[in-house]
Amino acid sequence: FLEGLKKKSKYVIALQDSPTPAADSSSFLAFKKGDLIVLDQDSGDTVMNSGWCYGQNDRTGQKGDFPAECVYVVPTVTKPAPDIQQLFTMTEKEISELRTSQAAIETEEPPEKPYTLEEFSIDHFRPPPKRTLTRALKSRQKDELWSYTKEPIKQPLLKRLLPNDDLSQEATMCFMSIMKYMGDYPSKRSRHGNELTDQIFEPPLKNETLRDEIYCQVIKQLTENRVRASEERGWELMWLCSGCFACSQSLLPHVTQFLRTRRRNALAVDCLQRLQKTLRNGQRKYPPHLVEVEAIQHKTTQIFHKVYFPDDSDEAFEVDSGTRAKDFCENIASRLRLKSPEGFSLFVKIADKVISVPEGDFFFDFVRHLTDWIRKARPSKDGSMPQLTYQVFFMKKLWTNTVPGKDPHADSIFHYHQELPKLLRGYHKCSKEEAVSLAALQYRVRFADDKSEFVNIPKMLRELVPQDLIRSMSPDDWKRQVVAAYNKHAGKSKEDAKLSFLKVIYRWPTFGSAFFEVKQTTEPNYPEILLIAINKHGVSLIDPKTKESLVTHPFTKISNWSSGNTYFHMTIGNLVRGSKLLCETSLGYKMDDLLTSYISLMLTTMNRQRRDSRR
Repeated sequence: FLEGLKKKSKYVIALQDSPTPAADSSSFLAFKKGDLIVLDQDSGDTVMNSGWCYGQNDRTGQKGDFPAECVYVVPTVTKPAPDIQQLFTMTEKEISELRTSQAAIETEEPPEKPYTLEEFSIDHFRPPPKRTLTRALKSRQKDELWSYTKEPIKQPLLKRLLPNDDLSQEATMCFMSIMKYMGDYPSKRSRHGNELTDQIFEPPLKNETLRDEIYCQVIKQLTENRVRASEERGWELMWLCSGCFACSQSLLPHVTQFLRTRRRNALAVDCLQRLQKTLRNGQRKYPPHLVEVEAIQHKTTQIFHKVYFPDDSDEAFEVDSGTRAKDFCENIASRLRLKSPEGFSLFVKIADKVISVPEGDFFFDFVRHLTDWIRKARPSKDGSMPQLTYQVFFMKKLWTNTVPGKDPHADSIFHYHQELPKLLRGYHKCSKEEAVSLAALQYRVRFADDKSEFVNIPKMLRELVPQDLIRSMSPDDWKRQVVAAYNKHAGKSKEDAKLSFLKVIYRWPTFGSAFFEVKQTTEPNYPEILLIAINKHGVSLIDPKTKESLVTHPFTKISNWSSGNTYFHMTIGNLVRGSKLLCETSLGYKMDDLLTSYISLMLTTMNRQRRDSRR
């Protein structure tokens, strides 16, 4: 009875505050915990069987989209009284007490009958194999297409795949891999690693038509499966599947009901949440990464990833199948109490490459793509696939709006430690006086008020002074001047010293640059070996000996660029009459990515300013 009322209901109550802060122009509905939302065209049935709904906040009068998982469908056809709404703003203690009493009531109710695909199969599955009269007269056979089998299938389950021989063959091969993974069919391959999961999930990711087939196959093997080990492995596949891609709208209510009627299984609840998230966030491009496969095989639904920072610290962050790089960056920025994640990026270090993760990419998709690409490029001598480990770094990438002192945490963890190596390598044009002052500030960052290390300064010059200036004075002269500069700022804390250091470098046009040493082959008036600095001003060509800037090309003047394993090419001005810069470098991929990112940020900022000026 209550279920029927819920399906007809037009009223839902928010179980939490809206997850997305809704701007005036946003289509998302803003609400607070306990707010009554009146469904506009949907009904309770829609809320219970889909990821998003549309309604009006009774308190504010605002209309918009909201996630179904954030609300409770009130089993009523009339507007609920205010005291009903108050139930949803109770304290944690009151909720806990209510849950305890509710659990006691629920234990008295008969368990919900597990839902199967029997109803869905009538219209969508191929006809079952013909039975003889003798078999038909016997008790119910275990050969329904929608329930567990120990026999491989010779045709796909869905009849719409039958006319296509290629898809039919792929579907039967996927089912064979599912059986092997679940232990229902003998296999020489170990289920550890991601070879079998690749065989299952790669075809549906490439061909949308196969996605419903895979959901049906996995559900079939979980229906009336009496083999505990097999069933457990089947749930692992359902967990991976729900985080990879969603099924069609016609199958969705059946998958949802299948998972809901198995709530006693903790993975079923998690699968339902993952499926809803996949519906919202979109499908993955690549099959599950080995990290995801191993996590669920070890009964872990939470995956924590270590992230390294420039100050040599690291922290673990939770990531899941639907985590995009942008979400990851926002999570890190929030944990580290940064003012904004703008300009920061995730970087993956693998083999000898450090590559920035595009913010729109699913994190595990990017890592999977990267490892596969490097494996193909560098096959091992014995023909086996090399096991590639990777590390994840979080660093400042775009320095467009970076001003020392504006974000103390960013200065301390990132800006100081990222600028220091560039100074020591001698990339900046730095005077001797500035070098002395900066060395004294570095000493204070490392040793605070401890003067006992003064005696070691001559041995530490490579760690304190730009390499091209070390020989401009004797070690003892460096020591004497650094100590004198150090004594001038007595009482300065380590954090103050980092800020003072950054303020000196901020005055230089090369602050926040990424530097690349390249061999140029196009401009006879420039040195053959060039230092290229990419920063918020554009692309600067620098004489590596004098550190003089030869020319700076603003981003607005750069019309084209390309890169490969051994080169970076750039066109300045229009494509016909413009000048070209051809460089030999193994870091072309980094230069290409940085240029693309800075220009993309510039265009985004210009469009935003245009929109603001129209208002």
